[in-house]
Amino acid sequence: MKFINKFINDTADTLDNIKDTEIYKIVKIVKKTKQKKGRIFFLGLGGSAGNASHAVNDFRKIANIESYNPLDNVSEFSARVNDEGLNTTFSKWLQVSKLTKNDLLFIFSVGGGNLKQKVSINIIEAIKFAKKRKAYVVGVVGNKGGYTAKAADAVVKINVENKNLITPISESLQAVIWHLIVSHPLIKENETKWESLKKK
Repeated sequence: MKFINKFINDTADTLDNIKDTEIYKIVKIVKKTKQKKGRIFFLGLGGSAGNASHAVNDFRKIANIESYNPLDNVSEFSARVNDEGLNTTFSKWLQVSKLTKNDLLFIFSVGGGNLKQKVSINIIEAIKFAKKRKAYVVGVVGNKGGYTAKAADAVVKINVENKNLITPISESLQAVIWHLIVSHPLIKENETKWESLKKK
């Protein structure tokens, strides 16, 4: 029981410390992307990759925004890793997708990418490519935020004080934040199923 209460309390404390102004910056960028009929490319690795897939569903279905996650095509991803190496898996995918200045790169990452430690280099390369194409870059990242926090146009930092729970709390709150964004009145267009049933 002690661990359960600690996990819940640490998650609640972390959520309380998230800056609403940073979330609103992302909301405004998503709105601009939608107005320009741009696309959102969600990127993440590990648990964050699963969050990226879920977000694609929500932003397409609820917000009517064309959205993609490269990892949803496991054949292409694994072929690129095998043939070209891990580092360019995302940037090459974005190149083939003809990323433009109207599009948005949306990063979910606990560490945000770190060149020195050679962690999540493919996310870093994707951000560099997006910047060359003058596309917006936003992110939801953990404590340090890494390369994403430095390079993104807007970033929400999830500062977890309990160093033993940085990954699980960060990845859990990624979902809370994107659900907030896609539910925001500036973004949402379509009613979700259970909410629509209550009105009947």
